[in-house]
Amino acid sequence: MTGTTASPERPATPAAAPAPAPHLLMPTVADTVRSLLAMVVVALFLLTFVLQPFRIPSESMERTLLVGDFLLVNKEVYAPAGRFGRLLPFREPQRGDVVVFRFPIDPDDYVVKRVIGVPGDRIHLEHGVVFRNGTALREPYVVYEASYRDGFRDNFPEGTYTDPGVDTRWWSALRANAQGGEVVVPPGDYFVMGDNRNHSRDSRYWGFVPRSAILGRPFVVYFSLREPSATDLPLLPDDKLGHENDPVNGVVDFARWDRMLRIVH
Repeated sequence: MTGTTASPERPATPAAAPAPAPHLLMPTVADTVRSLLAMVVVALFLLTFVLQPFRIPSESMERTLLVGDFLLVNKEVYAPAGRFGRLLPFREPQRGDVVVFRFPIDPDDYVVKRVIGVPGDRIHLEHGVVFRNGTALREPYVVYEASYRDGFRDNFPEGTYTDPGVDTRWWSALRANAQGGEVVVPPGDYFVMGDNRNHSRDSRYWGFVPRSAILGRPFVVYFSLREPSATDLPLLPDDKLGHENDPVNGVVDFARWDRMLRIVH
């Protein structure tokens, strides 16, 4: 009689453990307060030591900066090392930098312009074209809006000094500083100009900016109100259908949304 061999029993497969049910933990009041306090501390630190907001009130930097732009200015980029050392990379102002500074004539006011000359540079203008150290500058950021003829403004410093907007102290210093039809930027000073060349009161009219007066460099437009500029040309009437009375467009059009978070160059 042939016997049969019983097959060994396989071990039972253990049942898979049920997956834990996903859940969220609601923050306690203490957690929320701590988070808010941390955000406030960080914001105060940034606004005190690193950043400062400004708003553009005039057209002198168009089209780089428009009337109604709100800027964040990096105050640390030009600041010397303080008690706690350097927080961010540091460098001196350079040619082409857009800078915010205390107005030399009234230090309570802040002004924004572009650095054209650093210490030792020789500056002059011919028919509105800037020459630095004998070479004409290529300035793609500059606009020349329609304006009256002004020999002082466009042929600086060789023009006739009859412009009533020229600071009298600068008038005297300019004649002493000019050499061979050029202005030489002294040590520790900077020559600045607005990008809207025909509508900017700048170093041509009131002189150099001391290094100590330079606060920082704008790096971003974080918001922009749609405000008119004094140099905008009036729009001609046309037959297009208007929507100025539409309340929805009135809400949408109050700001220049395309300029939000625009980097300043």
